[in-house]
Amino acid sequence: MAKRKVIITCAITGSVHTPTMSPYLPVTPDEIAAEAIAAAQAGASILHLHARDPQTGRPSADPDVFMQFLPRIKQATDAVINISTGGSSLMTLDDRLAAAMRAEPEMCSLNMGSMNFGLYPALDRYAEWKHEWEPQLLEATRSSIFKNTFADIEDILMRLGEGCGTRFEFECYDVGHLYTLAHFRDRGLVSGPLFIQFVFGVLGGIGADPENLTHMKNIADKLFGGGYHFSVLAAGRHQMPMISMSAAMGGNVRVGLEDNLMVGRGQLAKSNADQVKNIRTVLEALSLDVATPTEARTMLGLKGGDKVAF
Repeated sequence: MAKRKVIITCAITGSVHTPTMSPYLPVTPDEIAAEAIAAAQAGASILHLHARDPQTGRPSADPDVFMQFLPRIKQATDAVINISTGGSSLMTLDDRLAAAMRAEPEMCSLNMGSMNFGLYPALDRYAEWKHEWEPQLLEATRSSIFKNTFADIEDILMRLGEGCGTRFEFECYDVGHLYTLAHFRDRGLVSGPLFIQFVFGVLGGIGADPENLTHMKNIADKLFGGGYHFSVLAAGRHQMPMISMSAAMGGNVRVGLEDNLMVGRGQLAKSNADQVKNIRTVLEALSLDVATPTEARTMLGLKGGDKVAF
């Protein structure tokens, strides 16, 4: 009997962490490209990508910045490129979609509900900041909402899904988001095989408790039966325990400096590839095979890297 294939997604830089928090956080297009390529070489079959202002490290929605690293990654790897439509909770929806609309990628992330997305507790961890925007951005999350209305989700599904042939990593930060996804499935706006990312440990979303992972999977099974694949991401120190549990339960895994800056207790990860190698060791110890990009494309019904616009 063939071993089950596990997809490793690597989220290279994100928009949550700031340059003060780690000197290893990739910021420039050169850094993002190099980190993504190394993560793919280490075993990541999906690369989840954000952009940053090359000068300040602030999260950026500028398609021109994305296009400084997307073609380089595509030329150097066969990995699936997954562009965030989340961007930052402080960006407009049009800003968040701009890069994906230009690139027409195989996959994009899609957040399944509006929510509080609290990053402000990190303000207490640092006495000094490299850039003035860092504490300002973190403080802004105390009073802002990460907006993903039903209309927003419909817009993304139509513009990217119908318009570009892009499929989605449906990011579900709480149980209600699964029911929202089922609503769009019932309306015929999404179809299988679904790729659902259970997100744990973000302030404002469901907590990173093993019981919550079991509950999320039970509800997803009830709503979607065998018509979905699930993956797990967990913030910070919860990353490795929760994604290891996901693998043991039949799911897939996500690592990367977007979610967690560490590679062990008190030890900063020097690269995204370090985290890919860590989870790959766990998967192999569980007698599980890591999915290749080709296998991930087949599992998720993707259009193929030759059909993107970059």
